[in-house]
Amino acid sequence: MKDYFELLAAFFRIGAFTFGGGYAMLPMLERELILKHKWSTMEELMDYFAVGQCTPGTIAVNTASFIGYKRKKVPGAIIATLGVILPSLIIIIILAAILQQVSDYPVVQSAFRGISAAVAALIVQSVWGMGKSGVKNLLGVILMILSFYFIFFLKVNPVWIVLGAGGMGAFAYSEIGKKSLKKLLTPFRKEEFK
Repeated sequence: MKDYFELLAAFFRIGAFTFGGGYAMLPMLERELILKHKWSTMEELMDYFAVGQCTPGTIAVNTASFIGYKRKKVPGAIIATLGVILPSLIIIIILAAILQQVSDYPVVQSAFRGISAAVAALIVQSVWGMGKSGVKNLLGVILMILSFYFIFFLKVNPVWIVLGAGGMGAFAYSEIGKKSLKKLLTPFRKEEFK
């Protein structure tokens, strides 16, 4: 029972104190799940984010479900998911009642602009942390640059980018892929020119 309460409390805190969606909550997820409870590694968290991009629902809910399932199977997934969505549900119900009456006030509009700036900073921090953890070699750099190009300039759906990068990574680290890349990257031998 204690484990379920810890899951609920951890994800309730994550849901209550992060704004701006999945990427903005990465620092909080890292602090709670990796540093405090040691329920996950940064690599696993990045994998959950990648899979969360490809599955229906929000990244935060999917990540909570994955971690909860890893800890306590289906009941853990349900508890963690409830924990992360419960604060939003409570806040939305309260705000819906008040916001219509105060949304035109300049101070409220200014507060939303300030929150947006803070969320942008959280996203930049998240991207930087994910880049340091996930881009460890030349293949990672190439995939990162190509992904950015395809998403930003060609407007390719991120699902295809994640699936393509996953396929390329699987091939590159397979035995056949390692041999192919080694041949491709090995400079010509002097004997071949004689």
